[in-house]
Amino acid sequence: MRRVRGFTLIEVLVALAVFAVAVTALVQAGAQRADNIGYLRDRTLASWIAADRITALRLEADWPDPGTRDGEVDMAGRTWYWEAEVSKTPEAAVRRVDVAVRLERDGEPVSRISGFLGDPQDRESAGGAT
Repeated sequence: MRRVRGFTLIEVLVALAVFAVAVTALVQAGAQRADNIGYLRDRTLASWIAADRITALRLEADWPDPGTRDGEVDMAGRTWYWEAEVSKTPEAAVRRVDVAVRLERDGEPVSRISGFLGDPQDRESAGGAT
């Protein structure tokens, strides 16, 4: 009589344990990827908002005084809070702008961008060249 051999209970339990560890690692990797995608989306949107604020200051006819401005904007179904700090530079015809964008009014910035503004008077005296 021929004896049929199968897996022992211990072998089955070890295989199930290895399978459970592998599935857990795959689920965690998927969840981390989803978190990263959300983080990158937020950083991209916040960078666009900050760049837009710098552009808006560049397009203003009046030379912005040093100081802080803030506001909020709706984008992608969310309210974003921005703060722009205008400061003088060693060059009299140039101002520095640092913009921080947050998801919460008092939260940590999601993105920070710095830019520079030229004096509108200099643009007019140069014949409108930018």
